[in-house]
Amino acid sequence: MWSPIFATVFATASAAATLDWAAAYTKANASLAKLSQNDKINIVTGVGWNKGPCVGNTAAASSIGYPQLCLQDGPLGVRYASGVNAFVPGIQAASTWDRALIRERGQFIAEETKGCGVHVLLGPVAGPLGKNPTGGRNWEGFGADPYLQGIAMAETIEGMQSVGVQANAKHYILNEQELNRETMSSNVDDRTIHELYLWPFADAVHANVASVMCSYNKINGTWACENPYVLDTLLKKELGFQGYVMTDWNAQHSTAESATSGLDMTMPGSDFNGGSIFWGSKLSQAVSSGQVSQSRLDDMVRRILASFYLLGQDSGYPTINLQANVQGTHKTNIRATARDGIVLLKNEDNILPLKKPIKLGLVGSAAVVNPQGMNSCTDQGCNTGALGMGWGSGTASYAYFSAPADAIKTRAQADGTQISLSSSDSTSSVGSAVNGADAAIVFITSDSGEGYITVEDNVGDRNNLDPWHNGNELVKAVAAANENVIVVVHSVGPVILETILAQPSVKAIVWAGLPSQENGNALVDILYGDTSPSGKLPYTIAKSANDYGTGVVRGNDDFKEGLFVDYRRFDQQGIEPRYEFGYGLSYTNFTYSSIFVDGRPTSGPATGDIISGGRADLWETVLRVTVTITNTGTAKGAEVAQLYVSYPESAATPPKQLRGFDKLVLEPGASDNVAFDIKRRDLSIWDTAKQNWVVPAGTFNISVGASSRDIRQTGTLEVP
Repeated sequence: MWSPIFATVFATASAAATLDWAAAYTKANASLAKLSQNDKINIVTGVGWNKGPCVGNTAAASSIGYPQLCLQDGPLGVRYASGVNAFVPGIQAASTWDRALIRERGQFIAEETKGCGVHVLLGPVAGPLGKNPTGGRNWEGFGADPYLQGIAMAETIEGMQSVGVQANAKHYILNEQELNRETMSSNVDDRTIHELYLWPFADAVHANVASVMCSYNKINGTWACENPYVLDTLLKKELGFQGYVMTDWNAQHSTAESATSGLDMTMPGSDFNGGSIFWGSKLSQAVSSGQVSQSRLDDMVRRILASFYLLGQDSGYPTINLQANVQGTHKTNIRATARDGIVLLKNEDNILPLKKPIKLGLVGSAAVVNPQGMNSCTDQGCNTGALGMGWGSGTASYAYFSAPADAIKTRAQADGTQISLSSSDSTSSVGSAVNGADAAIVFITSDSGEGYITVEDNVGDRNNLDPWHNGNELVKAVAAANENVIVVVHSVGPVILETILAQPSVKAIVWAGLPSQENGNALVDILYGDTSPSGKLPYTIAKSANDYGTGVVRGNDDFKEGLFVDYRRFDQQGIEPRYEFGYGLSYTNFTYSSIFVDGRPTSGPATGDIISGGRADLWETVLRVTVTITNTGTAKGAEVAQLYVSYPESAATPPKQLRGFDKLVLEPGASDNVAFDIKRRDLSIWDTAKQNWVVPAGTFNISVGASSRDIRQTGTLEVP
C-alpha cells in the first residue's frame, strides 16, 4: 500500500533540478551554426601544456563570444592560486557523513573557483573507489563504498554547480593505483563495474555534472580515453550523460579512435614536453578524410557548449585571475569538516574529553607545522610536520596552518595547563616531554599521493600500512614513560594499529584524518569536548594488511575480488576487523528503536526512460525506513545512523551493503526520527544477461545501526 509519504515524491530542493539541459542545448545549437571548422577544432583541443594561464586551456571563439576556457585543479580547492583556502580532502568530508557540510564544501570551493575566473574545476573524485588500502590517491575521493561515494559526489557537484562552476567527475574509471597507471589494464567483469565502480558516476550524472575525465589506464585492454564501451555505451547511452568527456592530462593515445569512441575534449592538448598532439590539425585532417564524421565533431562541440550554457557562464563570468583573494569566511566549513570528520576509535576510562589538566606532554614531528614552511613542498610532496592532505595535483596551497601544538598551547594558556613539547620523532627525547604529565599526546602519520612525486620511497602508493617515521616505536616509548597516552593519527587511509593497541598505557586513539589548514583547531574542538566526536570511518581498519585481500599489483589488475572490497570482503569471509566501516565513538550514547519499513517494491527489471543517471525508475523512492534515535548520555552529540541492505540469497551479493545514512544532532535526553528513502536502484543488482538493473524477488533484510557491524534495529521486506 502506498502511504501518503509517497505523494510528495520525496521532492528534494536540489540545485540539479534548476539546471535545464534542453535550454542549454538550444543555445549550443544556435552557436554551433555560427562556428567555423577551425573554431570547432579549437573548442575541443587544449592549447598545449604550459601555454595558458590555467592547467588546461582552450582558445576563445569570438564569433559566439565564447571565452578562453580555463580548467584548473582540483578537488579540494584552486591549485596554483595565491588567495584561496585549502579545503579538507574528500576523504575527510566523507568521514563527516554530513550531507549539508559536504554540499557546503562544494559550494564554497566553487565560490573561490568562480572568483578566480576558473570555468571548470577538476573534481570531485569517485575514482579511485579505494579497493586498495595503499592506493596513492584514495584520499581525494569519498571512501571505499560506492553508495557513500555517490551521495558525496552528488552533494559536492550540486553545491559546486549552484554557483555556476562546471564540475568534473573523475577519474573515469578503474584507476585504483598509481603504479603503472599509464600502462596497465584494469580487467573487470560487467557486474562488478556496474555495482561498484560505475555506481558513484551514475550519481554524478544524475546531479547533472558538466564534465567527466577519463583516466590513464586501460580497461579490459583498451585505453579508457578511447574505449567505446566505457565512454559511449556506459556513460553516454546507459547513464544518459549529456555533458562532455575530457582526457586526464596526456591520457590520449590516438586521433580518430578517441574521437569515434566518445572523447570530446583533449587536455592539455599535448604531452608535458609539447609533443604528442593528437587533435588540433590532426583532427581536422581526420574529419576531412572521413575517418571522423563531421557530426561527431559537432557533437563534441555541442556537448562542451551546452555545459558552458547550462551553468550560465555566458553571462557576467569573472575574468581569469589566480591571484584573486577569494577566501571569504569559508574557513568555517574547513574547521567544521575537519572537526566532524575526526573519528574517535578508543576512549578508555573516559580519558577524553580533557578536563583542564595540570600538565600535558606533546610528542611527534606532526605536532608542529613544517619548519621549512607550510607550503614549502611542491604539491605538498613531503610528510614533514603536521599533515593536512596527501600530495599531487589534487592539492592546493594552505592559506594558513593551525598546527596541533599551537592550538593546544592556546587552549592550555586559558586553562592554566603546562605544556611540554618534543617536536621530533626520536624515541630518545620522549621522556623529558611526558614525565609527570597528566596525559601524553603523541602524533603519528601516514601519507600518500600521486605517482609523479616520490616521498620517503613511497612512489604515490603507500609501501605499507604502518605509521611513518617509526610511529609504532614512538608510541611505545611514550607509553613506557606515561600511563595516560592519547594517540592522534593523521592519515590518508587505514593504518595497522595492533602494536599501538598492545600498549596498556594507550587509553585513547583519535583518528584525525586529513584536516587541511584547520588541523589544530579542529583537534582541540574534539580533545576538549567543545564538540562531541561524530565522525565515522569511510573504510575498514584491519588487524592485518593481508585481510583486505587486495593490493597494488605490478602489471595488469584482474579485479579477482569482484564485488568483495573493503567491508564487503570482511563480512563475506567472516574476518574480524579492528575497526569496521562506519565505526566511530562519541562522548555520549545513542539508542535506536521503533524501526518501520514502509513500501511495496516489486521485483523485475527497470523499465523507465533514460534520464541523466540512467533509467528514470531507478531513481524513484520505493521504500521508506524510519527509526527513532535517542541521546541517552549526558553530552550533546551527533549520530550517523546507517542503513544496510541484505539481498535475497539468489542475488549472490555481499552480505550487506550501505544504502542509506543520516546524521542527527541531539541534546541529552532528546529523541528524533531518521527517515531513509530507498530508491529502486538501491534494491537492484546488475543482471548481465538482461543487461539491466533488476530487483530480485525474495526476502530483503534491512539493518540500521551505528556502524556496519553495530546493528541496532532490523526489519524485513518481502518482494514479490
